[in-house]
Amino acid sequence: MKAITVKDQAAGLGGLTLTDHPYPHAAENDVIVRVCAAGFTPGELDWPGTWTNRAGRDRTPSVPGHEVSGVVAELGYGTTGLTVGQRVFGLVDWTRDGSLAEFTAVEARNLAPLPADVDHTVGAALPISGLTAWQALFDHAQLKPGQTVLIHGAAGGVGSIAVQLAYQAGARVIGTGRAGNRDTALDLGAHAFVDLETERLEDIGEVDAVLDVFGGEILQRSAGVVRAGGTLVTISEPTEARPRDGRTIFFVVEADRVRLAELAKLVREGSLRVLVGSLYPLADAPAAFNSGRRGGGKPVIVVNEN
Repeated sequence: MKAITVKDQAAGLGGLTLTDHPYPHAAENDVIVRVCAAGFTPGELDWPGTWTNRAGRDRTPSVPGHEVSGVVAELGYGTTGLTVGQRVFGLVDWTRDGSLAEFTAVEARNLAPLPADVDHTVGAALPISGLTAWQALFDHAQLKPGQTVLIHGAAGGVGSIAVQLAYQAGARVIGTGRAGNRDTALDLGAHAFVDLETERLEDIGEVDAVLDVFGGEILQRSAGVVRAGGTLVTISEPTEARPRDGRTIFFVVEADRVRLAELAKLVREGSLRVLVGSLYPLADAPAAFNSGRRGGGKPVIVVNEN
């Protein structure tokens, strides 16, 4: 089969190439997915799991990409709950070959059915951003109606979904980003917006929770706007910054079949918009990695026809 592979970490984005790669093996409780569309995270070439398996052994050449939408092509021994030919979407394990390939092996528990009226490009753009937003707001920050939440990168992949989920949960939402993102964030449900290049973050007053996607100085300053007892949640990096009498939580998103299905239902009902950016064929995936660092919707790789 054809796949995008990279041989070593030192090669970086320049090492991404379209090659012939072995067809994946369906282990126990696995699903082989014929990939229709795939998503990725621009920084994943820096992740240890991209280069090693669960035992810590080298597994190069590696296939990147951990968001997949496609059709079940084969079931491994003992796999239940899914059928051959079914439309699915979800997350590929961090320490396995990913979704930038014509076929990929995924644990069945990491996949959810994709409704027939939800496009595969949406299915590929949703898993990491959708699960991250949900887990940050409700599992970690325990956001409640009437509270105020500050969401950094409000027009980005995670932030755009977080704004919508928080708004629908009855929270007051303050988004941040660049000036060009203001209209998008407000249209998604943010009640206010802070241009981080020209406006002071500290002028917003106190909030109950912060969702940080930037790290660095913004993360450090964010702790100061959380009211006593509030929560700072970050997906960017571990930090010593703490709100007064509150909590700081750094986490990595976890696969969740039930939550994926709920997010797909929201998309189907029109209650959740997924900002899909440019579409690229598999051979152009290296260019898509560069575009993913510039914003403007999540780029998606279109691999096979539906």
